[in-house]
Amino acid sequence: MPIAKAVRASLERGSWIRKMFEAGIELKARLGPDAVYDFSLGNPDLEPPAEFLAALKAAASSDELGSHAYMTNSGYPFARAAMAEKVALEHGVPTTADDVVMTVGAAGALNVILRTVVNPGDEVVVVRPYFAEYSAYVDNAGGVLVVADSAPDFSLDPDAVARVLSPRTAAVIVNSPNNPTGRVYPASAIAALAAVLSRHAAASGRAPYLVVDEPYRDIVYDGVAVPPVLSAYPDSVVASSFSKTLSIPGERLGYLAVNPACSDKALLMAGLAASNRVLGFVNAPALMQRAVAASWRAKADVSRYERRRAMLSAVLDEAGIRYARPEGAFYLFCEAPAAAAARAATGESAATGESADVAFAMALKDRGVLSVPGVGFGYPGWIRLCYCVPEATIEGSRKAFLDTMEAYRG
Repeated sequence: MPIAKAVRASLERGSWIRKMFEAGIELKARLGPDAVYDFSLGNPDLEPPAEFLAALKAAASSDELGSHAYMTNSGYPFARAAMAEKVALEHGVPTTADDVVMTVGAAGALNVILRTVVNPGDEVVVVRPYFAEYSAYVDNAGGVLVVADSAPDFSLDPDAVARVLSPRTAAVIVNSPNNPTGRVYPASAIAALAAVLSRHAAASGRAPYLVVDEPYRDIVYDGVAVPPVLSAYPDSVVASSFSKTLSIPGERLGYLAVNPACSDKALLMAGLAASNRVLGFVNAPALMQRAVAASWRAKADVSRYERRRAMLSAVLDEAGIRYARPEGAFYLFCEAPAAAAARAATGESAATGESADVAFAMALKDRGVLSVPGVGFGYPGWIRLCYCVPEATIEGSRKAFLDTMEAYRG
């Protein structure tokens, strides 16, 4: 029997992140793990903080009756209260447990939000380059992905967002710190975006939801601070997780929190809880809710990511590869050399080099370096490198980068 057309299209389109990650498994089996330098998947290699491990052990050893049973679809009240405290501190709004739904990671949170607010044919605006899975999440909800350009330095361009808004716009997703660029959107840009959305709501009669995807909030460098968003715009929702901040991506624990000032909040919260159920999540993992509620203030050692950023930047500088200096997260977004040459020759945007990123990623792969082409993030002509990898991987990759660029120059 044939599979669904949407699933077939997804398989053909595929995720470049997963494609390169799986290519790495094959390369390691063929060449040996020491000859492969895998920068493809944002899979933190740091161990979770001691506070989380202690809380997990305590939760696992509890003999409280019903510890592993179903709870309400929104999650345990105590876990939601802990997340409300976290969001209130970060976003400057008086959130309570009633404003929170515990979810299966930030991905689960985004799918729940979109399922709740998007009607078939509604539009969801994202800013490119954007996390590759957004297109699938919007498709899951029956929506249409609409892309707005970022500024040349990958910062948020509110005017570009304004140009693509329509009466069908249900939501705008912003991701800061950004995957794949590492850009942190400043408070001034968030305020300008909020003004754009408010003007659009007044003109169209429909206020788009501002959805803030921020699983990298705690991973920032050089004194950069991630500004609050919920306090800037009433119809806003935050989606986040502990995959990166506590270094527990496999545990799939996240949350969403609605601005208390959101219009029709009671109806929205009921819809979010129902979507959590009917999407098949039912509720977030019980054990993880207990462990994270007791340890969410702990942080992974971001200084190690900062050191790796410096190491990989030095390798790329030596090789002559241009990149956007990240302010947060753990990615370097690099311009493919053919795209740089084309831009220098014609003055055109690097994004016009449609195949340059794939060609460059394949050339690196031939020398054992795994990256992700920018086309997977809606931004051809660039590649993404993850530096949440051991220092030995970065050090070992130096010759491969130099040899690849020498071949390009030749």
